[in-house]
Amino acid sequence: MTSRYLSGKLINPAPITKDTTIADLVDSSFDAYNAGRLREACQLFVQKMLEEDVTIGLSLTGALTPAGLGMSCLIPLIEHGFVDWIVATGANLYHDTHFAIGCEMHRGTHTASDVALREQGVVRIYDIFFDYKVLLSTDRFYRELISAPEFQSEMGTAEFHHRVGRYVSERERVLGHGNKSLLGAAFRHDVPLYTSSPGDSSIGMNIAAKSLEGNQLRLDVSRDVNETAAIVLAAKRAGKSAVLILGGGSPKNFLLQTEPQIQEVLGIDEKGHDYFLQVTDARPDTGGLSGATPSEAVSWGKVDPDRLPDAVVCYLDTTVALPILTAYAVSRHAARGPKRLYRRLPELMENLKREFVAAKGKAE
Repeated sequence: MTSRYLSGKLINPAPITKDTTIADLVDSSFDAYNAGRLREACQLFVQKMLEEDVTIGLSLTGALTPAGLGMSCLIPLIEHGFVDWIVATGANLYHDTHFAIGCEMHRGTHTASDVALREQGVVRIYDIFFDYKVLLSTDRFYRELISAPEFQSEMGTAEFHHRVGRYVSERERVLGHGNKSLLGAAFRHDVPLYTSSPGDSSIGMNIAAKSLEGNQLRLDVSRDVNETAAIVLAAKRAGKSAVLILGGGSPKNFLLQTEPQIQEVLGIDEKGHDYFLQVTDARPDTGGLSGATPSEAVSWGKVDPDRLPDAVVCYLDTTVALPILTAYAVSRHAARGPKRLYRRLPELMENLKREFVAAKGKAE
């Protein structure tokens, strides 16, 4: 009798030729190790996560936008309807803004002398170089923006980024250099875009500076917690919820804590996210959230235990995995219509409140 462990596809890839596409390469040649996990990730994303009834949340950590991944990968994913809501570090959104307002980033080298770079007014993100004036220009853009009357109130980060995205999108149109900004794409497609630690970036630093002058902008993190929980609850009531985690850190936790917020804190009956896909270079054995596995997330209620077979972790650099995943998805799956969750947030919040009140009534 042949062992059931020998029922997997034979490892017998065809030779790679000049006509081999990225998607074909993934399906036919990514047979083992982390290439195998990337194949599983690509196939999970396309075959299950992109079903019409699945709502996809994306988290971003690491310096992805300054490396051009906003333009090459994230904007196409949004435009194809493959991302429905986002949690990002503020740094990714700040550096994303450089491109929208006409600033430049350059390929460099990680072996350059940082003392020499500092003397010449060049800033380095590993092997990315840009003029120090880029920071000053972007700071000036944000300070002028948040001085506008429409920003003189308290709001969640999704509302703040939506308002910023409108200006960014218009700046791109005026400059005529195409759609280069994740903020602009999220605005145009009504994708809610959150920052889990709004004070931890140059955007937050400029908001803080303006507050010293009496600016009334305040970012409401409690609204963010409840809005993201409302998005996930609505997803689960109408279909399924998927998480695509690029890196780890605070955005990963903010994306996943939606389920404990629903179950543990609000007392609403729920089981966890249905699909889990993470790209990370963090190890699980150090106890950090960035490397925590989907099976560990089950113990917190973050992931539905019945859906663990639909969970994949790729131990890869996001700058390698994301372009491959994006190319695979856009070639293997038709575009989905945008869910436009931003404009539905008031409705989703009312649904969350209704279920919270009902659950509280039962508990009492």
